[in-house]
Amino acid sequence: MLFRQYVYARCICIATFTFVAGAAFSQAFPAVRVAPSERNFQSIAIDSTIHAVQGRIADKELAWLFYSCFPNTLDRTVSFSVADGRPDTFVITGDIHAMWLRDCTAQVWPYLPFVSKDVRLKELIAGVINRQVRSILIDPYANAFNKDREGSYWESDVTEMKPELHERKWELDGLCYVIRLSHEYWKVTGDASLFDARWQEAMSLVVKTFKEQQRLSGPGPYRFLRKTTNPTDTQFGNGYGNPVRTTGLICSMFRPSDDATIYPYLIPSNCFAVVALKQLAEIQRLVLKNVAFANECVALANVVDGAIKQYGIVNHPKYGKIYAFEVDGYGNYLMMDDANVPSLLALPYLGYVSTSDKVYQNTRKFVWSDDNPYFYRGKFAEGIGGPHVGADMIWPMSIIMRALTSNSKSEVEHCLVMLKRTHAGTGFMHESFHKDNPNKFTRAWFAWANTLFGELMLRVDRDYPDLLAKIY
Repeated sequence: MLFRQYVYARCICIATFTFVAGAAFSQAFPAVRVAPSERNFQSIAIDSTIHAVQGRIADKELAWLFYSCFPNTLDRTVSFSVADGRPDTFVITGDIHAMWLRDCTAQVWPYLPFVSKDVRLKELIAGVINRQVRSILIDPYANAFNKDREGSYWESDVTEMKPELHERKWELDGLCYVIRLSHEYWKVTGDASLFDARWQEAMSLVVKTFKEQQRLSGPGPYRFLRKTTNPTDTQFGNGYGNPVRTTGLICSMFRPSDDATIYPYLIPSNCFAVVALKQLAEIQRLVLKNVAFANECVALANVVDGAIKQYGIVNHPKYGKIYAFEVDGYGNYLMMDDANVPSLLALPYLGYVSTSDKVYQNTRKFVWSDDNPYFYRGKFAEGIGGPHVGADMIWPMSIIMRALTSNSKSEVEHCLVMLKRTHAGTGFMHESFHKDNPNKFTRAWFAWANTLFGELMLRVDRDYPDLLAKIY
């Protein structure tokens, strides 16, 4: 059952869903958000925000999408409890009942500005951080965890599996997301009580893992192989990946899409690591007064950042200096971008560069063009996909991220129009949809994309309120 669930939900199956527009749709949009009695968690602050923003959205379909998508993580994916006197929150991705360090952070991220108005919401997010700490202490190399010790279909993977793990793909971004959530929670709330001995132990393990995967003295302890017909689900080089030359960059065996890297130095994830290490240093210095560890984090961030500038920026014959997607330190590099975050498109969103940075602007032009092999333009939309679900499949996440990293009102408006026309009448965002047929999509329930759409709508409400007054 676990295998069937996983394959259909996340890997290779593309299901086709058809929505029939009729009189009922023209008069009122169907109720796709679960009823209050069925919701896993209810937040007064979030519900009041939804009500207020909805009232400012003239386009009824966009208003319906916001109402359905923004609370989806709270409605259906969170499981809150108290463990050992501490908040504990397990967050599934949607149709996969496991918790990814990346996804769970991204799913609750847009709710952080509202915790001052809702103590229960604050406690819920504190519980996510506590659960992340617990997960890292189990295994810093795992990307996805079970709620308890249920085991997984992937127990046969050639790696050090444990019953608490759903999957053990080493993805550098997962640990970065944990730091991102802890740092922002502290910044928003001023609450440093979560930074206890266990949190500190986990952060020490994070830095240790980063350094191991710099591979300064050998490949390190991690390797991964899987018996599979899907080549992106396993790794090269007997599980250690393709060779790299030591540069100071950090190896990541898998991308945020859960696909295997070709060249292990994944540049967007290394950029994210630079930001995360500096955030961790700030907490260490200002809260924990651990100056030595703070300096260690800054020093590592500087090494990685210097290596990005030396090895991760290449000269493109058309666009000039741009960021490569992956490199190996030997002079080989991969020119593409993937929809999942971190991505090259998302670098300002993650805080690595400003949107006006010249190299980023060159890169942005490249990734949103036909020169990016995973950029698709069709009858209904244009956007970025990736090898995870194959050719001609656009991820709504890429359209949302384009808008979130744009300073152009017309560009943001264009993205809203594309998102409105490609949800296939379901009221939710999906993992991906076919560029010429939005009714052909993957993952009917992908909570990260739903919450990210809500984040975009809040940004539009704040920065471009006149766009909400239009009907598209």
